[in-house]
Amino acid sequence: MSAPLSRELVLATARAQLERDGAERLSLRAVARELGVTAPALYLYVENKQDLVAAVAEEHFGRLVERFEAVTDADTDPLARIRGYSRAYVDHARSSPALFSLLFLYPPSALADADSFPPATRAFELANAATAQAIDEGLLAPGDPTEVGTVMWCAVHGVAEAVLMGFVADDDAVAALVDRVVDTVLAGQGASVPVA
Repeated sequence: MSAPLSRELVLATARAQLERDGAERLSLRAVARELGVTAPALYLYVENKQDLVAAVAEEHFGRLVERFEAVTDADTDPLARIRGYSRAYVDHARSSPALFSLLFLYPPSALADADSFPPATRAFELANAATAQAIDEGLLAPGDPTEVGTVMWCAVHGVAEAVLMGFVADDDAVAALVDRVVDTVLAGQGASVPVA
């Protein structure tokens, strides 16, 4: 080990192992071995394997939130934001497929007082705000923004999974698929969008 042991180094090592070997092979012993220390030395920085995995997932959610915030900052039109969030979500999945699966261990909390995973909730809130605005502005049919947002997420998540399975690999084809699916769902929700 060349750098001094720190939580950041432990998390970086765990992240690299997760990306390389998958979650099922991650262990505190494996991280410690790679760092050249004993497993008990890691307890100064993480409580257990669950804490380690949650911390890596939190970082990964944080990067998704950053992608979403960039979309939020770039466009005030809610339908454009929904499209942008959808592209960002699929791009995020493609950026690290092994870490992408971690996101589903930590769903967002619908109740603020029960929220134990803020990054998941923040990503959900950003996407949901665009849906709510689109409904409020009459761009989508009246309905529950959470329900409409969940329909959109299901569709876009399906695109992400299909891309990760190799059905579509070319960047242009991925972008076209995301746009087609999003426009189809938006049209089904009452938006006036051209569906090719």
